[in-house]
Amino acid sequence: MTKVFRHKHSLLAFASGVAVSALLAADPAFAQAADGASKPEAEIVVLGTRRQDRTVTNSASPIDVISSADLQSQPAGDMLDTVKNIVPSFFVGQNSISDASTFVRSPSLRGLPGDEVLVMLDGKRLNRSALVQVYSGGDTALSYGAHPSDISSIPSIAIKNLQILREGATAQYGSDAIAGVMNYGLRDNAKGLILEGRYGQYYDKGDGKSYQVSANLGLALTERGFLNLSAEVDDDGQTSRGATRPLAVYLAQSNPAVANSIPGYANGLPAQIWGNSPNHGYKIVVNSAYEVTDNSKIYMFANVAHSKADESFNYRSPVTTAQTFLDVAGNPHSLNGNGAFRGAFAATFLALYPGGFTPRFVGKKDEAIGVVGYKGKLDNGFTWDLSASTSRNGLNLSMYNSLNPAYGAATKTTFQFGTLVQKETNATLDVTYPIAVAGFASPVTVSAGAEYRHEAYTQPVSELQAYDQGGASGYGGTAPADAGTWSQNSYAGYLGLESDITQALSVGLAGRYEHYNTFGDATVGKINALYKISDNLSVRGTVGTGFHAPSPGQSHVSILTTNFIAGNQVQTGTFPVGSAISQAFGAKPLTPEKSTNYGFGFVGKPTSAITLSVDFYAVKVRNHIYITNPFPAVDALHPGGSVTAADIVAFPSLAAVGVGGQVNFFTNGLSTLTRGVDAVATYRTMFADGKLNLTLAYNYNKSTVSSFDPNVISNAQIIDIQRLAPNHRGTFSANWQKGSWAINTRANYYGAWRVEEDYPGQEFGAKVTADLDVTYAYNEHMALTLGASNLFNTYPDKIQNSAANPVYQLTGSTADGQIYPRSGGPFGMNGGFWYVRARITY
Repeated sequence: MTKVFRHKHSLLAFASGVAVSALLAADPAFAQAADGASKPEAEIVVLGTRRQDRTVTNSASPIDVISSADLQSQPAGDMLDTVKNIVPSFFVGQNSISDASTFVRSPSLRGLPGDEVLVMLDGKRLNRSALVQVYSGGDTALSYGAHPSDISSIPSIAIKNLQILREGATAQYGSDAIAGVMNYGLRDNAKGLILEGRYGQYYDKGDGKSYQVSANLGLALTERGFLNLSAEVDDDGQTSRGATRPLAVYLAQSNPAVANSIPGYANGLPAQIWGNSPNHGYKIVVNSAYEVTDNSKIYMFANVAHSKADESFNYRSPVTTAQTFLDVAGNPHSLNGNGAFRGAFAATFLALYPGGFTPRFVGKKDEAIGVVGYKGKLDNGFTWDLSASTSRNGLNLSMYNSLNPAYGAATKTTFQFGTLVQKETNATLDVTYPIAVAGFASPVTVSAGAEYRHEAYTQPVSELQAYDQGGASGYGGTAPADAGTWSQNSYAGYLGLESDITQALSVGLAGRYEHYNTFGDATVGKINALYKISDNLSVRGTVGTGFHAPSPGQSHVSILTTNFIAGNQVQTGTFPVGSAISQAFGAKPLTPEKSTNYGFGFVGKPTSAITLSVDFYAVKVRNHIYITNPFPAVDALHPGGSVTAADIVAFPSLAAVGVGGQVNFFTNGLSTLTRGVDAVATYRTMFADGKLNLTLAYNYNKSTVSSFDPNVISNAQIIDIQRLAPNHRGTFSANWQKGSWAINTRANYYGAWRVEEDYPGQEFGAKVTADLDVTYAYNEHMALTLGASNLFNTYPDKIQNSAANPVYQLTGSTADGQIYPRSGGPFGMNGGFWYVRARITY
């Protein structure tokens, strides 16, 4: 029942003449609040302005407000998937078998990397994760080399609303706010109790069973304060959407005695799993404030989260001779067993794993952030907000069902890689003061502030066999020479002016200066304006500059990853920019990414029931922080471009990479231009004696690489930057409410896309998916919801048979068992998901 659309240059049929693109799948002025009541149309915004009288429709900056009900209605335990389902220009892959990037997925907003989006929790900067995105391939193409925040630590039930500023805002908020700002506002009710439970699973195979229990409690602290508590527990099962490897089938057929030793064979599962990794964890948020005077209060909030995921890696076959298999076109292909385990180590390999082995990679994430502050307002309009925060994000990595072939019979099978840690401390002061200016329609709001930030990145020493002589099969640990803690300090000051020059014209100016002890100074500015052509139509525009400061993690990360080339295990070492190895290839200290943002759009209300907004944008980013392509050996003369024994003598640190390995490092290697348009149209009416809200949203976004270093970026990576996220993304949603019944439906359009690094030449076709949920409220306290995400069980296109990716007759899959693209594409490769949710409120 799924209809597939294919487009050449536009999506006019889908947009139906309504203006292009949007970041919001629900009208911010008419979304439902948590208690089911309609939100007031004059939703006050806190992003992009220091004034306290701005709303969504009169803001000079395009801002979307997503309600708590919209967030909680999504059947996802991960905030990344929740936002992806709602926000058209927000993209995140499924990341199946993506090393540590499976545990910490980096999203993209408007096609830009995750660390070019500033994430805030109740107006305060959220810390980065402990993982720098070093995994290469289509899964991470849009955030390759990025060091972003991990918003998966935030529970949906704790959020009052999510505000998204869709323009550059570095001048106002500092580094990283190039693509925009996402601010998660916390619940602050002083009374009430919400209890929710959800269960669901995927249609196919009944796998991916998902459980979620959440609660929110508001408590009054006398008449002057509140304490709000939120907690969420999730448990999501594994999914499998691939086939077993042809070599595993051959092994089972040719040697039945070891068949049950092949990973997954006894349970009818593939030797390696393409799908979601099993994951469970908890998230807790505490938010509190207490009035010191009638016009001032102290406040605090904290977010603590923990999760554990267990990821399948690639299957290591014990087959040592080349075997020939036919692809679906009848062409023969020779597949080798794992060459890394041939020769002297073969006997030990077979003794440990007679049917081969699939390493299992385990990631444990821990997030903790705490904020305290004091804010208030004087009678003359002067406001202040003084705050401080501290945070720690840790990622503990380990592996089992593996080995280190260099240790022979003495090899371990379980390895501890240690805990990556990101720590941050922030102190900020923000003040505003309104100054009356003769002839102006409103006072000039003068805003100013100062910020101190300290961040430190720690990479620990792994246990010996985890890094020594190539490390564990699947993932290399960190040697003592590459371990350590590195830090960075910065100081900043900003000044802003905002006013209604006339009743029709509002203007805002902002400037910011920052100093970093690692690379020096950065100065940026911004101007925006809104002009009311009439009571029902306004135009707005923005011009600004911005920057993203390189993190200590990007400058110092050292990691060893495993790839398979021609059936052989090849180690790739990513070395710090200051290392002797990197400098031998010309590495230099990282410098900030710099951006220029342009925006122009309009907001209209043709009738009291219709709202329409359209915003065009262009973002130029220079000096993108990226990771080089694998370099040849250090003298650049070796055939095949791999490390030799002589290289290891010259640079002992290359021993971890080993003979035949490859080298890369971070650098400022390319510049991009991203252009697009966001729009949303809403219509509110009555239908069948109930309230009906309709929203049509559509986003067009395309990035081009305007300049690049060919040693840094390949043609395939350029194509992925342009096409990994669909250039066209749209939603059409309808919400109907009458009495105790509520029905929500949504059609999601995903344009064609490509993953050139993984599937050269293949374009994955456009698709439409549908979501549906029906809620019945038994009384004012209890409600039950039945729903389905991807109602008609839509999958992305299968991988096409090609010379680069033969699809074999024996398994209907590629050599490593893939049937669908490994990244999952824009909506995943798991198919339809049904769920039931119960909600109790008091």
